[in-house]
Amino acid sequence: MVKVVSAEPIENHRLRIQLSNGKKGVFDVSPYLDKGVFQELKEPQYFRSVKIAYGGVMWPHEQDFSAETIEYELQ
Repeated sequence: MVKVVSAEPIENHRLRIQLSNGKKGVFDVSPYLDKGVFQELKEPQYFRSVKIAYGGVMWPHEQDFSAETIEYELQ
């Protein structure tokens, strides 16, 4: 099971990601920003509060992305 090892917020609502299977790349969160709970991620300071949790990434108000979603969309 793949897990997120590191997640660094970078410009334009993107995350620099490293996965446990050695894959690295950028995950673009911007396509999700107009959908429900993800709208809060538009705020730059809040977006930078991302943490690794349960193998994926999560923000304080429980917005999250699984490692599988991130791996599938990794650029």
